[in-house]
Formats: sequence, C-alpha cells, structure tokens
Amino acid sequence: MGHREDLLEGAKRCLLEKGYARTTARDIVAASGTNLASIGYHYGSKEALLNLAFVKVTEEWGEALTGGGDEDAAEPEIPAAPLDQFRETWERVIGSYEETRAVWQLQMEVISRIDSDPELQKALAGPQRAGRDGLAETMMGIDPETEPEKARVAGLFCQALLAGVMVQWLMDADSAPSAQDLTDGLKAVLEGRPPAPGAAR
Repeated sequence: MGHREDLLEGAKRCLLEKGYARTTARDIVAASGTNLASIGYHYGSKEALLNLAFVKVTEEWGEALTGGGDEDAAEPEIPAAPLDQFRETWERVIGSYEETRAVWQLQMEVISRIDSDPELQKALAGPQRAGRDGLAETMMGIDPETEPEKARVAGLFCQALLAGVMVQWLMDADSAPSAQDLTDGLKAVLEGRPPAPGAAR
C-alpha cells in the first residue's frame, strides 16, 4: 500500500482504539508508519482523514454483519416471513455486540460531535443516506433501485431503531432488547390496539 492507504488504515485503527477526540495526527502517523506531512498532502487535514476513516469503519461493520463483503459466501436462505428476516438480522447485529463494541462506542461519540463540527456533519450526510438504503435492503429485503420510496422510509425506520438499540446496549446490556424483543415489539405495533368501545369501524 502507498502512504494514502496506509494513513487510512492507521486512522481506522486509531478510531477504534482511542476514539475520535483522542486521536492525534501523531497517533495516526505511528499507526501507519508514515509522516505528518503525508496527512496534509493526501487528505488536507487530520479531520478530513478521520471523517473518511469513520465512514469506512461503519461501512465495513455493516458489510460484516450482512455478509455483503464476502463474495464467496453462500446465498442465504430467504425466511418464510418478513418478521423472520427482521429477527434473524437483529440476531446478527446484537450477537456481534461484544466483538464490535468499539464500533458502537465510536458511532455514539461521533453523533455527539455533529452539532459542533460542520465539516463532520457535511462528510456524513451522503454516507448516511446511502446507509439507509443499505439497511432497508439487508434488514427488510427492500431493493432501493426498484422501490426507492419504500426503501427510503424503511431505511429511516431501521436507522432510528439501530441508534436506539445501540444506546440501550451501551448503557445496560443486561436489560437491553433482544432480537426477539424487537420482533415482538414490531408485531405489537403492527397489530395496534383494539378500538375503543363505540368507535366507528
């Protein structure tokens, strides 16, 4: 790899080990075996490099959960019902928690910085929209190319749910929702509550 790729890989490692705020340019240089001048030459600034590294870490995390990065993986069986697909996807997400805790912590830290960092907000806007499409496809089986509007709203729903689940698992893993809890909750929402007595049907 050249310096550009080395820097990106080093920045990714630093983000997972130290977090966004605590990573310095010297940390990245030490992790990548490059030099300080290389950061400015290839990326313009440490912040621009870290922003790109965060996007890449998040993309790789998503691919690992869904098998999207494994071209040799066998074609997964399609569940008989949408709720089964939903539950199985969340089993993978939650089941990976201990292994990928650093990614979850990093995402929460980055979210907390967005209001005070316009460049970070700008860097994440496009990937966030693309991420919604990916969530709609992997979690709900909706193709963004053939059903763009359905994928958009499904992606918004999945993204909101993912953020909420992350917070609960980081705060208290013992009481955080399981995949079955989420599936039962979605089922309860879909079923709704019974109409009030005398209400029009």
